[in-house]
Amino acid sequence: MQPHSYQICTRCVMDSSDPDITFDDEGVCSHCRAYDQMVRTTVASAQAGQRIGELRELFDRVKAEGKSHDYDCIMGLSGGVDSSYVAYLAKQHGLRPLAVHFDSGWNSELAVHNIESIVKKLQIDLHTHVVDWEEMSDLQLAFFKASVANCDIPTDHAFPAVLYREAARHKIKYILSGTNYATEFILPSAWGHTSSDKRHLLDIHRKFGTRPLKSYPTIGFFAQYIYYPYIRGIKTIRPLNYVPYNKDEAKSTIASELGWRDYGGKHYESVFTRFFQGYYLPTKFGYDKRRAHFATLINSGQMTRDDALRQLGMPTYDAALQQEDKAFVAKKLGVTVAELDAVFALPNKHFSDYDSNERLLKTALKVKRAVFGV
Repeated sequence: MQPHSYQICTRCVMDSSDPDITFDDEGVCSHCRAYDQMVRTTVASAQAGQRIGELRELFDRVKAEGKSHDYDCIMGLSGGVDSSYVAYLAKQHGLRPLAVHFDSGWNSELAVHNIESIVKKLQIDLHTHVVDWEEMSDLQLAFFKASVANCDIPTDHAFPAVLYREAARHKIKYILSGTNYATEFILPSAWGHTSSDKRHLLDIHRKFGTRPLKSYPTIGFFAQYIYYPYIRGIKTIRPLNYVPYNKDEAKSTIASELGWRDYGGKHYESVFTRFFQGYYLPTKFGYDKRRAHFATLINSGQMTRDDALRQLGMPTYDAALQQEDKAFVAKKLGVTVAELDAVFALPNKHFSDYDSNERLLKTALKVKRAVFGV
């Protein structure tokens, strides 16, 4: 397989905006080949309804082990499609989940509405962790100043930290995750860096932050990958990998059953994430995350390549709203729009320009896959 100066996959819509992408003789990209090798069989069996029995067995175990506690499982609830559908699925199967939300200060009004509607309709308890805004805004501005691609790390890192802490506090042994192969398997590693890398986060904050992180929730490698899952025995279940999961059908279900309303884009429940994915990444780095999202949907049979190309020909979201979001983000971060633009104009950096645990995380992933598979 040889790299090309510019090429787009003949099966999906991933292209050489991913600098690590390669193509075979048929023009099929390395992401599609990885999908075939690693998860296609799993997704196909789940979509055919062949794994529902496995999920029932898992849920029976969750209920049995948690029967003496207030909750038998815990789950993050962002108000997005995946987590909302997991909440719906959990209640359909008779589980007693505690929902946890990390309020990063960027929730859209619609996200607040959706979360409130979901917990009310399903009658589940909600724990909301409200971040210290002074610390959070300083950290997010630090990531912009670092000029790295993944500036959503401050939110994505804190969510599992809060989730594990609450699970341990309530003696809950099972986390339900909305992560799934059918709609989000493909994401180029070159487009950012994992949010789980505490060392990376702290180095960027040390270099560009101005305020101590006294209460911002962090979680290190040992805690996330060894202490909580193996010493405390907190296991993660990904229910959407066991059921026929179609994004459009899931939206329809949670809309009719839970009063959920659409945001118009993946992870757009957060104003920051909408701006980050829809403006910052395409403008500064040339990365359009829709390509990765659509590529997975194409491979799982939920979208045609022609439809993906048509949507990619349209703006990520409304241009006027992009400018409104930029002004809003600047104001929230305590800078002017001109100052924010000046930060965005700084030379692009790779995450490896800063300290990280990349080697440790890659080794741990290889060991985990060798022992447990994908």
